Amino acid sequence: MNDNSAAENEWEVRPGGMLVQKRNPDSENRPPPPPIRVRVKYGSIYHEINISPQATFGELKKMLTGPTGLHHQDQKLLYKDKERDNNAFLDISGVKDKSKIVVVEDPLCQEKRYLELRKNAKMEKAAKTIADISFEVDRLAGQVSAFESIISKGAKVVEKDLVKVIELLMNQLLKLDGIAAEGDVKLQRKMQVKRVQKYVETLDVLKMKNSATSSNGNHIPKQESSPSPHQHQHQRRYSNEQASSPVQNQNGRHSFANSPTQAKHQEPSRHSASGSVVITTQWETFDPAPGPLLDHYSTTTQSNNNHASSAQPRFNWDLL
Repeated sequence: MNDNSAAENEWEVRPGGMLVQKRNPDSENRPPPPPIRVRVKYGSIYHEINISPQATFGELKKMLTGPTGLHHQDQKLLYKDKERDNNAFLDISGVKDKSKIVVVEDPLCQEKRYLELRKNAKMEKAAKTIADISFEVDRLAGQVSAFESIISKGAKVVEKDLVKVIELLMNQLLKLDGIAAEGDVKLQRKMQVKRVQKYVETLDVLKMKNSATSSNGNHIPKQESSPSPHQHQHQRRYSNEQASSPVQNQNGRHSFANSPTQAKHQEPSRHSASGSVVITTQWETFDPAPGPLLDHYSTTTQSNNNHASSAQPRFNWDLL
């Protein structure tokens, strides 16, 4: 019984769960033991390593990274044809000065490490992409706040600007949906998705309010369009006809309809709109002549057609 109790007191459980031989507490106050030289074989080459006997096999693997070129996680150490754990101590395992240890490459550990590296690189890339998206969303959030401030005051914004910002936010949302992440990166992606969705919903509400503002008439009224050249010409022609109508009525009253002199005066008015206005003004200034005089003037003009200037009667007209 005493032998079994003594044997149980010689072992202890390490924090990693490994059962090791219990050290003497008094040994901690003693000076460290001198280093030992171990011979490590890798392939056909031997490497001599100076190391403390109280070191672990994991520490020995890190020291062999330089001479062998193997990553410490890809190594497998064999001592007395038995694989040793990384947490095992050299002296407790029986390693002494000039002991022989064999190191080999572990393909399973190497593949596991490569997968871990790829996973970490993927997570880093995803985290960087999410950071870029977050920066872009911050920029678009400023525009959303500006639109909200303008519309809340009753003003109107261009609807194309609202639609453009919504499309940019939806593009960022599609980028977030295409990111495969785990752990903290997944939480960051989820947070950005909720943020983008919130801004899109806000813009949809602002778009409805902006449309309501336009329907209520709170917008800049359109200026009356200027008449086209065709309409302007039509108006001028209509005004000329109205201006010339009193003259025609007056000419009808004084029997100038059949006289050649009236035809000469009316001929330029058919070709020039501006001339008709001037002639109309001059005709309106004339005083009406007596009926007998006008009849005599008409008869004289018809009889002397070739000599109209000599046969024309002379009246004392007041020229204005």
